[in-house]
Amino acid sequence: MDKHKVKRQRIDRICEGIRSPILNGPMPTRPLVALLDGRDCTVEMPILKDVATVAFCDAQSTQEIHEKVLNEAVGALMYHTISLSREDLEKFKALRIIIRIGSGYDNIDIKSAAELGIAVCNIPSSSVEETADSTLCHILNLYRRVTWLHQAMREGSRACSVEQIREVAGGAARIRGETLGIIGLGRVGQAVALRAKAFGFNVIFYDPYLPDGVERSLGLQRMGTLQDLLMHSDCITLHCSLNEHNHHLINDFTIKQMRQGCFLVNTARGGLVDEKAIAQALKEGRIRGAALDVHESEPFSFSQGPLKDAPNLICTPHTAWYSEQASIESREEAAKEIRRAISGPIPDALRNCVNKEYLLAAAQWSGMEPAASHGELNGATGYKSVFLPAMVGVTPPVLPASSVEGLVA
Repeated sequence: MDKHKVKRQRIDRICEGIRSPILNGPMPTRPLVALLDGRDCTVEMPILKDVATVAFCDAQSTQEIHEKVLNEAVGALMYHTISLSREDLEKFKALRIIIRIGSGYDNIDIKSAAELGIAVCNIPSSSVEETADSTLCHILNLYRRVTWLHQAMREGSRACSVEQIREVAGGAARIRGETLGIIGLGRVGQAVALRAKAFGFNVIFYDPYLPDGVERSLGLQRMGTLQDLLMHSDCITLHCSLNEHNHHLINDFTIKQMRQGCFLVNTARGGLVDEKAIAQALKEGRIRGAALDVHESEPFSFSQGPLKDAPNLICTPHTAWYSEQASIESREEAAKEIRRAISGPIPDALRNCVNKEYLLAAAQWSGMEPAASHGELNGATGYKSVFLPAMVGVTPPVLPASSVEGLVA
């Protein structure tokens, strides 16, 4: 057999089943949009019901997503409880737009998504105030030790004399004049800075991506290097996104550059902090106290991992972003972004496309024609949705017992 033909057959076998890029062509007449890791679509439905069919999957991985969604969904909504690697993205045969309901998108391979012709958007503004308020709450808690004082009283401690008060409230500190170091001065970082100044903090920050002059408009002091910030801060708070360059930004090496007895707060992303190093630093007193709303492994449990025996530690379950108002606003904005994707050109019609540069580099986007017909041109041959134009639950297929054991293990 011709060696070139053999080589071609091998390549065909390797590429078999891999999702080919979808061009920016016509949409199906009534595209399918799926909420991947949730089941409540009551906010999204009024916004999308006249242009799309909406389904929910309530999945924790793509293994639990129904085949119909994998084959036909044009849009996907998702929170932070499911991850989409390139392998996961290739399972979707018609997907064009992913909306992360929230600001962080480190659970999505945005570069691979672009190479597959999928735009990825986030909702960066809805929880700015909540996250900033929660951050200040944690900072005040560390300085004034409210959590530990409450716990002491629940355990029966009584503080009548000055000596008893000194013992139970030991470690409480004055805030005015302390230096707060902010790593990442984006929307949340700036909101934290404004709040902290009202409490009397001297605020410094490190953000190599921020244009010059922002510090002057906000009345803050900019640090030229991360080391400078670590050395001059009494309390450090993280407000940067997570990427391959800053994983474990706070580690044993950077902790040694901090002031002795510094406080640490993280309401950004768990992967920014090496939890083993934090636990050891808390035990040794190098860090006086820490408050973590995000963790390397979520959902977080005190019974597992290196933090279970760490003293002077406050942990909350990734809820700094949440309020009822913020939740509704983020879901409304996510649905509106899906609607823009259906009716307008991608990525130009999108407000918060986070992989636009990758999409343009992939040279796959030539302008979308109005949605009307020719669904077959977009991999939607014979598209006839069995879903009603309303909220629908998609039950995952029943897996063999052996497969379930593998997932649980």
